[in-house]
Amino acid sequence: MAQQTVTKEDFESLLMDSFIDNEPLEGAVVKGTVVAIEKDLAIIDVGLKTEGRIALKEFGQAGRDGTIQVGSIVEVYVDRVENAAGEAVLSREKARREESWVKLEEMYNNNERVEGTIFNQVKGGFTVDLEGAIAFLPRSQVDIRPIRDIAPLMNVPQPFQILKMDKRRGNIVVSRRAILEESRAEQRSEIVQQLEEGQVVDGVVKNITDYGAFVDLGGIDGLLHVTDIAWRRVNHPSEVLTIGETIKVQIVRINHESHRISLGMKQLQADPWDGIEAKYPIEAKFTGRVTNITDYGAFVELEPGIEGLIHVSEMSWTKKNVHPGKIVSTSQEVEVVVLEVDPDKRRISLGLKQTLQNPWESFAEKFPVGSVIEGEVKNKTEFGLFIGLDGDVDGMVHLSDLDWQKSGEVALEDYNRGDMVSAKVLDVDVEKERISLGIKQLSAGEASAASGDTAGEAGGIRKGAVVTGTVIEVNDGGIEVRIADSELTAFIRRADLSRDRNDQRPERFSKGEKVDARVTQYDRKTSRIQLSIKALEIAEEKEAVANYGSSDSGASLGDILGAALKGRDEK
Repeated sequence: MAQQTVTKEDFESLLMDSFIDNEPLEGAVVKGTVVAIEKDLAIIDVGLKTEGRIALKEFGQAGRDGTIQVGSIVEVYVDRVENAAGEAVLSREKARREESWVKLEEMYNNNERVEGTIFNQVKGGFTVDLEGAIAFLPRSQVDIRPIRDIAPLMNVPQPFQILKMDKRRGNIVVSRRAILEESRAEQRSEIVQQLEEGQVVDGVVKNITDYGAFVDLGGIDGLLHVTDIAWRRVNHPSEVLTIGETIKVQIVRINHESHRISLGMKQLQADPWDGIEAKYPIEAKFTGRVTNITDYGAFVELEPGIEGLIHVSEMSWTKKNVHPGKIVSTSQEVEVVVLEVDPDKRRISLGLKQTLQNPWESFAEKFPVGSVIEGEVKNKTEFGLFIGLDGDVDGMVHLSDLDWQKSGEVALEDYNRGDMVSAKVLDVDVEKERISLGIKQLSAGEASAASGDTAGEAGGIRKGAVVTGTVIEVNDGGIEVRIADSELTAFIRRADLSRDRNDQRPERFSKGEKVDARVTQYDRKTSRIQLSIKALEIAEEKEAVANYGSSDSGASLGDILGAALKGRDEK
């Protein structure tokens, strides 16, 4: 019994020793000996009770070229001491991975480059062998610019930069682009140090965009902006440049921090704006070509590099609020007049309508005041009629000039758009582009009879006279009155209702009210009368000061006016 007890204890002790010896091996990298090679498997002894098997392909190139032979010492990873078949589970790949992870982590922490080989393509990128560890290379990190053919880079040892490592998940992300950019930055820095602003160099057009072209200066790119290609307007760089073309450019500006270089071509040519005022004097006529049309006008090229703007307001005498594209077209040759030249702002203002005679001047020459014209009613508004006249201009018949007997609003009802009417020219204001017409003035005899004009002046009406009238119409623009003892009517504008701006309100008057006003203008030929209450008040004030006050009297203006008004009432 004692012997059996001792044997049992010895067995338990041996078993525990076996566990103690075997446990540390699992999950560790150990050295083993190749004891046999069977087909594509290597039989490896790592000092356990049984050997393990590893596929030759796990040894990489060494497994393919026969370097691994019986007796070779290799490092392997012990996955399990014994599986269900009683064999040790070994892995060469995991061994290499463990070795690589330690080395890669150290290089990653020191921001060092690593050597690797692109060997496979996967979704979104490629896989890279980093001496046993497998890393992911995103497609965007392969090169500085997208490349179509990756074949030349496959299975070629090359440097990479580790962007991210996660050992717990077994993820490594690398970049080839970071290496290229770093090398390029060093190269750019060296090249930039050799360049100077103002230097003229040769370059090759590398890429063309809407805003300019990138030019290769021999290892570094510079931007040639579209506005620096030529002095003239260039709508798109492709009009002047082609990819691969060698051009001569001047270095306009260098940013040593960002290594950005601005280039210019037009700077190599004489500035056409030098002495521009002498070349294009004001009011001189020139012929140019329309290069661009906008909502606010049209640009006209007078010579290469020199453009002027015809503002929409200077395009036509009569066509207002019309898009410039309906007056001129691109590439059209037009004659223009120089209106203004600003060499500092590089601007020339041009006029198109100035090449034609002002239609209001033409009308005034052809139809002087007092002429009778005929035209079509183009529009009817609350303050009168607009009549279409020769030269594509309009004349206006005010309400007060429609009829001697009827009020303006009543007389307006007798007319419609499209009616042909005759009228007398009362006034032509060329500067303000206004033509005043009168229809009632065509029956001047009736007006004279109505006013009792038998003694030279119509009822004593003359310029400067004071007349009394009855309000017959009130509107926003003023009031219309009929002069006492006659059928003559006149319109008093809002601004002439009072010398005090607060009292220049038409609504303070009512129909039937009598008002006194001063005759400021009277044309016997056209029977046109202009009245002003404001002028009367100003004249009365002057007269009052002259008659009732002096500089040393001490009387107030209120006292003076009170005395004057009392004297007028008594008179």
